[in-house]
Amino acid sequence: MAMDAGASALGLVSAMPSGPGVISETTIADIADFVPPSVATFLLTSLQDADQIILQHRRCGTNTIQICDRLLAGSYDDLRKAMPGIKIVQVIHVTGEESIAEAVDAAKGVHALLLDSGNQKLKVKELGGTGRTHNWEISRKIREIVDIPVFLAGGLNPQNAAEAVLQVGPFALDVCSGVRSNGKLDKKKLHDFFECLEHC
Repeated sequence: MAMDAGASALGLVSAMPSGPGVISETTIADIADFVPPSVATFLLTSLQDADQIILQHRRCGTNTIQICDRLLAGSYDDLRKAMPGIKIVQVIHVTGEESIAEAVDAAKGVHALLLDSGNQKLKVKELGGTGRTHNWEISRKIREIVDIPVFLAGGLNPQNAAEAVLQVGPFALDVCSGVRSNGKLDKKKLHDFFECLEHC
């Protein structure tokens, strides 16, 4: 359904502390195997250990790793060496001006950044799928400073996607909650989302 609507990448959500869209690693592997090479497959991981992420990727077989939390053990260099040809995307949860320095630092070791609206400081972490926007002025500053692609996520929907593109100028948009109804992808919302972007 997402590919038919025009998606150039699919976010495949592995175990998370909260948020929608979680599927099993077996299902992720099946989808990654099914999707044509022209569509990127992102493994969304909440793991914070490079060795564990490498093992998870071997089970899932996507062509991109999206690290939704901070990497605490190992390094981006470890990931790149163990998974040549696999793109690494670091999520930055934009909570304030301090997110700029975090983004600049992460940009030195990954292929792209994804700016989202989660909160890692909560008792139950929010690592995506919150349905909330964040301060797009900060996101624009990050996009202007770093020299790698920047994806924008967080509270995007058919009503605000075009404005998000105009304000931030991201490489691409990442949408989850804004194209769902009752916890599942909504065909009409998906098509409305892509239709609104045709005029950007």
